[in-house]
Amino acid sequence: MVRSIHRVASLDEPTVVVANLPSNNIDRSPQYLPQASSRTEWARALPSPSPGELLDLVCIGFGPAAIGIGVALQDACEGSTVPLSYRPKVAFIERQAGFAWHVGMQLPGAKMQISFIKDLATQRNPRSRFTFLNYLWTKGRLNQYANLNTFRPSRIQYQDYLNWCADSFLDLVHYGEEVIDVSPSRQSSQSQSVDSFLVTCRDVKSGSSIHYRTRHVVVAAGGRPNIPSALAHGYSAQTNIIHSSQCMTTLPHILPDLGSRYRIAVVGGGQSGAEIFSGVQRAFPNAQTSLIIRGGALRPTDDSPFVNEIFDPEQIANMFHRKDHLRAASIIKDKATNYGVVRLELIERIYEDLYAQSLLSPPGSRPQNRILRYRTVTGLKSSPSGAAIVMCDNATSQYEKCDEPVHDQLEFDAVILATGYVRDLHLEMLKPLQQLAAQPTGASEGFEWRVSEDYRVVFESGKVDSSQAGIWLQGCNEKTHGVSMP
Repeated sequence: MVRSIHRVASLDEPTVVVANLPSNNIDRSPQYLPQASSRTEWARALPSPSPGELLDLVCIGFGPAAIGIGVALQDACEGSTVPLSYRPKVAFIERQAGFAWHVGMQLPGAKMQISFIKDLATQRNPRSRFTFLNYLWTKGRLNQYANLNTFRPSRIQYQDYLNWCADSFLDLVHYGEEVIDVSPSRQSSQSQSVDSFLVTCRDVKSGSSIHYRTRHVVVAAGGRPNIPSALAHGYSAQTNIIHSSQCMTTLPHILPDLGSRYRIAVVGGGQSGAEIFSGVQRAFPNAQTSLIIRGGALRPTDDSPFVNEIFDPEQIANMFHRKDHLRAASIIKDKATNYGVVRLELIERIYEDLYAQSLLSPPGSRPQNRILRYRTVTGLKSSPSGAAIVMCDNATSQYEKCDEPVHDQLEFDAVILATGYVRDLHLEMLKPLQQLAAQPTGASEGFEWRVSEDYRVVFESGKVDSSQAGIWLQGCNEKTHGVSMP
């Protein structure tokens, strides 16, 4: 067994971890890896498991974190003299029909918020064939990209990079399968401890059940749309109210005429809300667009060098070992790097657009595009015509000398909720294992899994054979590892 942590930088989730997986004496030192003739050839570094075979690892989800794990294993195995049949047997399970990353947020002109150096491989092994630079070279775009003089690629290009990496694992990924739960298993009736797990899935198309037996599980299922409880009924009842994750895939069906004078609202003052507000103005040049925010202004992301050190891998250990009250205070401060904030250049672009608009608008007229400040959305409902009505508490008069009403009811043809994500999908998946948990935390707020510094789920002593089996959580450990957790 390998008792080490391999950190792989990935999109907006700076690190992923591969720990305690069978090593089979594979040499993990970085080395020059010659260009393969095709990505299919690369995949031969990891064997394709046979149906029903006991696996070494099942990854639930196939986003950047899971691809990063695959890349780390691939790099470790390439060039090894260990026979293919003795290398780790891995399967990735993904609900989507094919690889797709934030498809609903692939807005034209949107850029990554982090450097391409924090890709799936560079910070762990800059000689890996899976680096962003090697992707550019392989695609014949290295020189042209260098001429852009930027560390932050467009989101569309990064999606292409991730897809390029994902293609190397086609024979290991089970698309169109949704994980229902993970339950304990024993390979021998004589075993006193759990030494494996049974992953139960549902085929999305047929509904049939599929089972995988595995020693190790990594849950990297991503998040689900965060819909505040006050907005949940309106969101589920009306097709013209959508989450930001659906923007590019659903909005064109709700508003099919790009030239119409639609009334569009975006709720949320973070990066996604600002990107959509700016992008919608360009896509629908005649529409009236409103950005509804709770504060008085869009706040810039703090990505200054010293603050950005919180994303360094060694800082995660520092965060984990802090006392609870210090860690909680640190997380609140660190959220200025990633939550409810906007890249400065986008703020400046929006301000310039609104200023240019004011030059062409008659004095005293309603702006075509506007930011509605100091408003808290309290409900959503439908008008008799089918339009969406946004109900707000308006605190403007508390902050400005004005006579605005304290409550608003605003009517729109489409409402986009840029309200973030909830990362709790692991709770339902791991329910069958709760009886094995070691002193679950957060009992007053509901069950929460304890994890160790390397993101491994902590089971009660003796109930799970840690030398044979284990589970790791990715993307849902902010309370223990901080905002930079994978």
